[in-house]
Amino acid sequence: MGLDAEWSFGPWPENVPVQIHGMDEDPFFAKEGDLEAAQDFAQGEGREVAQLFTYPGNKHLFTDSSLRSHDPEARALVMERMIKFLEPYA
Repeated sequence: MGLDAEWSFGPWPENVPVQIHGMDEDPFFAKEGDLEAAQDFAQGEGREVAQLFTYPGNKHLFTDSSLRSHDPEARALVMERMIKFLEPYA
């Protein structure tokens, strides 16, 4: 399952950087095939612009501080990585 699947929105535009963040035991991201698809995508030919980050845990919406699934440490790391990622475009 990946960006080339029938349900997908199409191929990722060439040279457009992307980050993917998820927990390694998330029942949706890790257990339903999205993590595997993200790994395939990030390691695919010409994917120097793709970064995959996994965090220990089993929460899905772990960056949302209004939910019980919030993980402050993982969220802080996501934010740090996203800010660094976006810095060249600011």
